Parts: sequence; C-alpha cells; structure tokens
Amino acid sequence: MRSAGILLHISSLPDQYGIGTLGKCAFDFIDFLKKSGCSYWQMLPVGPTGYGDSPYQSYSAFAGNPNLIDIEALINDGLIPADEDFSSLTAANNYDELFNLKSKILHKAYLSFTPGDDYSVFCAENPWLDDYALYMKIKYSKGMNMWTMWEDSLRLREPDAIKAVIAEDEASPKAEYSIGFWKFCQYIFYKQFETLKAYAEKNRIKLIGDMPIYVSMDSSDIWANPELFELDEDLRPLNVAGCPPDDFAKTGQLWGNPVYAWGEHYRTGYKWWISRISQAGKLFDVLRIDHFRGFESFYAIPATDETAEHGVWKTGPGTHMFEVIKENCKNAPEFIAENLGFLTEDVWKMLDDVGYPGMNVLEFGFGGDDSIYLPHNYVKNSVTYIGTHDNDTALGWYSSLDKKAKKRIRKYINKSDDESICEALMRTLCASVSETVIFQMQDLLELGSEARMNTPSTVGGTNWHWRLEKSEYSSKLAERMRKLLERYYRILPPAKVKVKPITKRK
Repeated sequence: MRSAGILLHISSLPDQYGIGTLGKCAFDFIDFLKKSGCSYWQMLPVGPTGYGDSPYQSYSAFAGNPNLIDIEALINDGLIPADEDFSSLTAANNYDELFNLKSKILHKAYLSFTPGDDYSVFCAENPWLDDYALYMKIKYSKGMNMWTMWEDSLRLREPDAIKAVIAEDEASPKAEYSIGFWKFCQYIFYKQFETLKAYAEKNRIKLIGDMPIYVSMDSSDIWANPELFELDEDLRPLNVAGCPPDDFAKTGQLWGNPVYAWGEHYRTGYKWWISRISQAGKLFDVLRIDHFRGFESFYAIPATDETAEHGVWKTGPGTHMFEVIKENCKNAPEFIAENLGFLTEDVWKMLDDVGYPGMNVLEFGFGGDDSIYLPHNYVKNSVTYIGTHDNDTALGWYSSLDKKAKKRIRKYINKSDDESICEALMRTLCASVSETVIFQMQDLLELGSEARMNTPSTVGGTNWHWRLEKSEYSSKLAERMRKLLERYYRILPPAKVKVKPITKRK
C-alpha cells in the first residue's frame, strides 16, 4: 500500500512546559497527520538522554525519557495540584535545567502515588527495570558520573555493595532519586505512551520508532550485562564502534560505543535482543534499525585509539539473529533497515534475505554520477526521505549548493516556476515507486538550516533543540499535504467502504 508520513521527534512539539511531551501536543499532531492523509508518524529514540542531549546516547535501551512525561496528565490523575507554579519549567532553555526542574515535579507526583495492581504487573513484566532504577539511583548519588568512574565495588557490581545500596534505599524509599522514583517515572511514561498509541491506532496512524544499533557506555545495559560487550577483565572497552576513513571523514568516525560480543549473544539465543525488540514493540508499530549493515559486519576500533583509522572489520550475527527474533519475539514490530553508507554485496544479500524495506535519501543522490539514491533507481520495497534528522533541511541543503548542482536538481525533478524547491522535491518523491515516503516536518514548512535537527560529529549547540510552533501546522498546511498525497495515491482508503452490489443489466 502506497503511503506517507512525517518525521518529527516528540521533543520538537509545541508544549507549554518546555519541550514537547506525550500530552495534548502529541494528540494534536496525530490529528494533523490524519487531516493531511499521512499514515505514519516517525520519531527519534525515546530513551532518557545523556551527555549532549542526543536521543542516540541513552542511559537505557529499554527505558523512556522522563522529560517526555505530560504534566497535564499528572494533574488530571491527581498526582500534583493544578495550582502548581510551572513558570520556571516553561522558561527552561536547556535539557539539564529542564530535567532538574521536571524531576522535582515528578518527585512530588511520586510522593502522592499509591501503587496498585497495574503498577505491580508493570514491574513484573519489565525485568530490565530493576537494573535501570538501581543504576540511576547510584548515578545520581555519584554526581551523575558514569559507572566506569564509580568505586570498584559498585562498578563491578560486588554483591555486598549492591545489597548495601538497596538496603539504604529501603530505609528511605521516598527519597529524591530513589529506586522507587525511577520505577514510577517509567510506569508513568509507558502508561502515557500506551494512551497515545491507542489514539494513533484509532486514527489509523502507525508510529515508527528508531533503534540505535549500539548502546551508550554510560548505560545500565552495559553495567548490568558486561559479558555482552567486548570489555576487558576490568570492564573497560577493548574495541569501540565507528566507521573507517572516507572522502567525508579523513580519519574516519569514532563513535565510542562498545561493540557487542556477538559470540555471547549467540550462546544465549539473542535473549537480550529479543527483550529489547519486544520492549520497542510495546511502543511502536514499526522500528527503524539504525546502522543495519553492522549486523553483517562491523568496524571495531581499539578503544585506546584517538581516530578511527586503524579499526578492523569483524563478522556480525547476520541473518541468523533476525530469524531467531522472528521465531521468538511475540510482539515484534515491522522493521525498516537503515542501509545507508558503504554497503557490500553481503549486506545487500542480508537485506534481501530478511525482506525488510531499505532506505533512500534523495539528498545523497546528486553527487554527479548515477546514484542508487535517485528516484529512477528506487525499488518498491523501500522507505524514502529527502533527508533524515542527520541531514540539513531540504531548503538548507539546496541553498548550500553551487549553481551547477542546483540546475541539475531542478532539471531532474522538472521543477516548474510556480513550485518552491521543497514542493518540487516532495512531489518527486511522492511520484516515485517507493512504497513509503517520509518527510521531515521542517520540509513541509520550507524551513532553512536554522531548523536543522542535528549535525553529525558535533555535540551541543543547537542539536536536538528545534521546536515547532503550534501555528505552523495549520489546517491549510494539512490540506496542501493531502492534495499532494491524493494525487499520487498515497492516502489510505476509508476504514469501511460500502460497495454497491453489481447487478446484471436488464
């Protein structure tokens, strides 16, 4: 079924309490998607963000971001008073400040919370929660330092040291940043997300999530499961992830995430991955698998190196892991394979074997030669973008090109004089054979580089900070989008269509 969607992270929604949340602003956006004829809402990872505010560097591969919890829902549930002063939260201008303020509000809600049977069921059905909550309690008691900087007894999870932390917590269960507090935040996050997902399903909107292939060193995942990663006896990384040198990065890309000990994952029947994907399936209908080529083979760089120049390629789990997941993961979502970058024949074969749609990015297609990223080379089983969160906006990208490149693009997409460049690019993708097209919200609004979501290999600055204004996604914009999608048959048919019986002509 031909379809379309919009890429917009929850944090970019307009909300009166700082960043976007799982509250009314998210429900309003689903209404906008429905009016526009879209079938999908694609988000970035929704885990708790760490250093640099990147959703791709999270404290947990399972947990949700407490910053995304809706305040109004807490008021409606009677957990915080309606006359609470939220002015400082509204004025917060960075993530650290936002979390410090919001955590105080969440702690007030926690003090008012009386656990019920549904809370007990939630904790029982999410075994990762114990390690995550314990990790966060210790982390905050250590000035937010990552676990590699803790004293050895806690860093190495010595039983007596862990028991002492738990005993201390049990003596003050309602203390700020207690184990119970972190579990409460996850309970509320998943409860609110479940409500949002149900509303999306009611309106026939599917939610697309994003799963980074690697996890952050500063995470409960590695602290609690060090045997699943290439670490030495002292739990220091042996090898870290990245990409080899190329024309865009002369010394390669050094991501710094520990790589997986795939032999151990194989031995356990990929239990951790099955749990991770099952968890994602509770939130999303579709999951974009980041750096899909890394499952065929991955680039491992010595952890002591300062550049990615001397890494080596190692064999990943390949198709076998996805076969095991298909057989054992009861609520697995559908998948999109992020197959961008340098791909070998073995990677293409793995993609064919699993059958997941790959990705096309139009901005990559105009380098001079014929490219797989140009629409005439697309295949039906694919998901296509003008650009992703790591690319400049369509207008920003086009504006940065020289006259020759601009002329080539205009000629290729047959841009008319009465079209803007964004309109022409969107039309081109909608007309393509690709089954699904996803547009950044910034491109619908025809915004420039000032609205770029992220610049890779940079930390801080304006990364992840772009915010949508409520007035920007109007009924007029939705109608314009709908007309485009109708023209190229990318709108779902009505849920119930009454078909008049065919009668023989007398």
